[in-house]
Amino acid sequence: MKADSKLNHSTSHLLAAAVLKLYPNTKLAIGPAIEEGFYYDFEFEEPLLDSDLPKIEKLMRKLASDGYEMKQVDISKYSFENQPYKKELFDEFSKEGKKITFYSYIHPKTNEVLFTDLCAGNHIESTKEIKHFKLLNLAGAYWKGDSKNKQLTRIYGTSWKSEEELNEYLQILQERKERDHRKIGKELNIFTFSQLAGQGFPIWLEDGMKIHNAIRDYVLKLDRKFGFKEVLTPHFGEKQLYEISGHWAHYQDTMFNPIEMDNELLIGRPMTCPHHIILFNQTRRSYRDLPIRYSEQSRLYRYEKSGALTGLERVRAMDLTEGHVFVRKDQIESEFKHLYKMIQQALKDFKIEIDHISLSLRDPNDKEKFFNDDEMWDKAESDLRKVMKDLKIKYKEFVGEAAFYGPKIDMQVKTALGKVITMSTLQLDFLLPARFDMKYVDDKETQQTPVLIHRGLIGTYERFIATLLEQTKGVLPFWLSPRQVTILPISEDQNKECQKLYEDLLDKDFNVNVDLRNERINKKIRDAQITKTKFLVILGNNEIENNTLAVREYGSDETKIMTKAELVQIMRKLIKSKK
Repeated sequence: MKADSKLNHSTSHLLAAAVLKLYPNTKLAIGPAIEEGFYYDFEFEEPLLDSDLPKIEKLMRKLASDGYEMKQVDISKYSFENQPYKKELFDEFSKEGKKITFYSYIHPKTNEVLFTDLCAGNHIESTKEIKHFKLLNLAGAYWKGDSKNKQLTRIYGTSWKSEEELNEYLQILQERKERDHRKIGKELNIFTFSQLAGQGFPIWLEDGMKIHNAIRDYVLKLDRKFGFKEVLTPHFGEKQLYEISGHWAHYQDTMFNPIEMDNELLIGRPMTCPHHIILFNQTRRSYRDLPIRYSEQSRLYRYEKSGALTGLERVRAMDLTEGHVFVRKDQIESEFKHLYKMIQQALKDFKIEIDHISLSLRDPNDKEKFFNDDEMWDKAESDLRKVMKDLKIKYKEFVGEAAFYGPKIDMQVKTALGKVITMSTLQLDFLLPARFDMKYVDDKETQQTPVLIHRGLIGTYERFIATLLEQTKGVLPFWLSPRQVTILPISEDQNKECQKLYEDLLDKDFNVNVDLRNERINKKIRDAQITKTKFLVILGNNEIENNTLAVREYGSDETKIMTKAELVQIMRKLIKSKK
């Protein structure tokens, strides 16, 4: 849903007016409309709590009913007293020669000025139109998005033209909350973070590693099937490596600072392509050797601003399902089709829902962000368009979104928070092979430069698992579930048999748990359901005597009696079919 920008912009001003009435010494920052609502940033004298929002909202409703009208006013009507952020913006805009305007909420009968703000305009006529709104939550936000500046309090809200639209949007928010991978990950003990481990460095818990390893096993098998050779390269690279590749010039702000050791400047690698180029250049290559496909489960390090860190979706350390393919120019189309088929197979097996496919192109006018070689870009973009056409792929073009070295095809998903993120990617690169002087010998014994294709199969494990948790609400398919079986005894008398069954199923490579706690059976069943255990196996004296199991499947209230062999057969079929 997309909210009305005029309505939400005006509601943000109403929020600021109410805040100043309740907290007169508050300093105002900015308050724009956003796609699904609005926000306003404040510096409060005392910390604001979520429990304070209803009080602010109540005053907003009272002020709105008075019918204040938004009108442009003379700059002299505004006082910058106690408003340093507004003064900073005013001075900045004045220096840049921008047009500066101020708007006030003015009562149409009494001419009372409720509130005045530095603003570019785009408002509704009267606050009487502001009826169906809600303040949603508080967040921290650095002034101008810079962590070196003071952290302000951001109040998010949303405003709609009808009560039906507001209620529909609030239902969407509730659905997103239930799908938020951060909430699910905490409930299921998948991952955690710690300030002592560093911001943005995820810690995988036991069940999280079971999911991680199941994905890794799948990826390695698929890589082998599609002709990739697995390699392992260092987590660091000498600064010169990234200067040659161009990454230091283009991505320095998102790379960790170098560590000086033994006259070397070592950088935690933000990507692995230069390392794989080193591997290619280790020996003389023939045209018959190509394509050469390297794959690596690459640990990467990228310095993301602390305010941008979002659970597993945006982190500072990540494992990427990375691949690099070196091809002749006449192999570009066939290899892209080969790799696209591979990605589609993976997304199908994991049942990932793609929002859209994008073709990211360079901005021809931006010679600083994108390597200045029109002939190279025209060739690369033409090749990709042809591939998309041949494969009959529906896609959207995005000018200015390419990598600095070449255009790319991205499979995009929409997160529970409504953000669009890249899942899988194929990138065409003529630049890096030239920069590293890569060569192979053709059939005429002439040296040629190969073309590099960057392949991100399912992106990073962090982002991919976040997507899996959100799209499944944590109810993962059996083959990925970290808790495929949980065994419960009716009483302590069955503990020995439960332990024996646990060890047997563990030997058969199932993710199995046994709960021998001194708790009531109903509590154990409830706890197992919360962790979304796929099969709950209950053992009592009757089951032991008859050599059977009482089995309850997740999502069902029905208990089935079966043998161990029957349960094992069912589970193996589920793993094979990936259901």
